[in-house]
Amino acid sequence: MSNPTAAILVIGDEILSGRTREANAYHLAGELTRVGIDLSEIRVVPDDHDVIVEALNALRERYTYVFTSGGIGPTHDDITADAVAAALGVGIDVRADARALLEEALAARGATPTADQLRMARIPDGASLIVNGVSGAPGFSIGNVHVMAGVPSIFVAMLDAVLPTLTAGVPVLSREVRFEVGEGRIASQLRQLVADMPQLTFGSYPFRDGEVRGTNVVVRGTMPALLADAVARLESLRTSLANRT
Repeated sequence: MSNPTAAILVIGDEILSGRTREANAYHLAGELTRVGIDLSEIRVVPDDHDVIVEALNALRERYTYVFTSGGIGPTHDDITADAVAAALGVGIDVRADARALLEEALAARGATPTADQLRMARIPDGASLIVNGVSGAPGFSIGNVHVMAGVPSIFVAMLDAVLPTLTAGVPVLSREVRFEVGEGRIASQLRQLVADMPQLTFGSYPFRDGEVRGTNVVVRGTMPALLADAVARLESLRTSLANRT
C-alpha cells in the first residue's frame, strides 16, 4: 500500500516578492517524511482570494492532505480563512471556542482582543481547531485541509498538534553516497541502478568542495534491505572509479 500524499499551499505576497524567506515547507517536508506521508507538491500563491480558492480546490482533490501556511492574522491581507470557507462552500464567523482561546492568551499578557484581533477567531463552519500554544490564535482543520500560521514558530507548534491526528504510512529512509567525480562519470551506471531498483528513488546532486568537483547520490525508500543493497552497489562503483585513477 502506498503512503498518503500531501501538498502545502504557501500564501503571501511577501514570499513571492522575496521579502520573507519561506521556511515552513522545508520543516513540513522533513516531518512528513519522518511519519511516512509523501509531500508531493509545494505551491506558492499571492494574497488573492480567487487564486487561493482555485489552488486549494485543485490540491485538496489531488492529495490526501493539504496544509496551508500564512494569511490567518488580523490585517487586511489575511484572507486565508475566508478563502478556505469559500472553497469548501461553508459559512465563517467568530466562534466562541476560538475567541476563548484568543482571550485567554491575551489576558495572560494583560490585554483584551481588539476588533481586528478577533478576526483571528473567525473559523469556517464545521472546522476543528488547531491549538496554538505560542500566540493563542488557533488554526483549523476542515475536510482534508489544515490551515496554519505563516510565522515559523507558530507553524511548527500547530504541525506538532496536527501530525498525531493523521493517518501516516511507512517512513521513508534516506542514505547518501559521496563520489569525488562529476555526474558524467557515473551517469550510465546510475541509470542502470535506477532501472534495476524501481522501488527506490535516486537523486544526483553535483557539488564543489574546494578543488574537488563531485556528486552526492541520495537514495530514498521504505525497504531497509533494498536500500542497503543500493548503497553497497554505489559504494562498489565508487571504489572501482577510485582504483582507475
